[in-house]
Amino acid sequence: MTTVAKSTRRATRARTLPGAEAVFGHLLRISRALAGRLDFQAAIQSVSAELGDVLPHDHLDVCLLESGGHIHAAYEAGLHTDWSLTPHPVPVSGSPIRSILLGETHLMVTGDATQDPRFRFAGAFNHPIFDQNLRSRIHAALLVRGEVIGAFSCSKHDADFYGEDDVTLARHVAEVLAPYFYALRAAEDARRLAIEEAEGRAREEGLREGALRLTEELERERQRIGMDLHDQTLADLTRIVRRLETLREGPVEPGSLSPAIDGLHRCVDELRRIIDDARPNVLELFGFAEGVEDFLGRALHDSGIAWRLEDESDGRVDALDPALRIALFRIVQEAVNNAARHAEPSLIEVGVAIRQDGALRIEVRDDGAGFAPMPQRRRVGGIRNMQTRARLISADFFLDRQPGGQGTLMSLVLPAKGAAR
Repeated sequence: MTTVAKSTRRATRARTLPGAEAVFGHLLRISRALAGRLDFQAAIQSVSAELGDVLPHDHLDVCLLESGGHIHAAYEAGLHTDWSLTPHPVPVSGSPIRSILLGETHLMVTGDATQDPRFRFAGAFNHPIFDQNLRSRIHAALLVRGEVIGAFSCSKHDADFYGEDDVTLARHVAEVLAPYFYALRAAEDARRLAIEEAEGRAREEGLREGALRLTEELERERQRIGMDLHDQTLADLTRIVRRLETLREGPVEPGSLSPAIDGLHRCVDELRRIIDDARPNVLELFGFAEGVEDFLGRALHDSGIAWRLEDESDGRVDALDPALRIALFRIVQEAVNNAARHAEPSLIEVGVAIRQDGALRIEVRDDGAGFAPMPQRRRVGGIRNMQTRARLISADFFLDRQPGGQGTLMSLVLPAKGAAR
């Protein structure tokens, strides 16, 4: 399973090749150098330092398969290229040494990779070969129990540099490296899994706590509605009933029903307000922007606070799931109410927009007294409710003083996957 590209040129090298005993000594030193190296980059650097005398190279790397063998990540010594600097793992289908990573061969040797057709194919991630002039190259599979877990590679700028002895040494080095890098990969996978499990448990705990807070808030809201009905609407209706009972006892004078009729109109208006607060009908009937605009007009009426709404979302909010749309509305509602009650602002602004990355951004700004640090706040229930609602819809929530310390900024960002149509 060896593929070697023969060059028409003969290498002219003035270097002494190591004997078997020297090679064995270097392999032992490589094993000792690897001991205690707990990350891939430190391991490949130690291998490069030990190999310099017996297997000269301008570039050394180990690439390891990940995610079931579909992608791989590279770790380099000497020259550093896009093979390791690219932030995301590279698909195996685009690797110049995909033949090794796919198990089709265990060895690839070339005297000039810039001319070798095996390294040039449609979609190949091979530009580091040409950018860094990596001509002579040896690639040996990293095998563990017969399974390919990656590849060891060394390269020189000079063409036709490596001979058969170099190839043999590279294969021995790959045999030494394979179990160590396999163990490192297993440890990294276990560490990543432990972190993911811990984050998952934290998210679940946060959601449980959030659900409890929302339940408490719903109970408080139910009690508030009950008190509104009792203190205002029920009291008005009681007065109207008494007025009508008085009129029933004698003749009805012209105009005597007017106070009762006016009182009934007030009751209807008050009931409509309570119902709209509990269920934002304008939001459901006409859309998010209209619902927010209607709420701002009602909430800030006669307060002396000016308000402004800027909607640059092109109606994207209205394409969201109704439950998600209502959650966003409730967060805006809470932010506006907090500003109006506690910040004494002269202006409250609400902005809705779509960012360049497709995420939905909603901001509520005011020019009021600012934002008190957590220990100084008397009430934090409203802020926690906003945080909880944001967490439940996987949105990023931010609340702080505006630049310059004048007023408060509430910012909510719903990622593109949540804001998609």
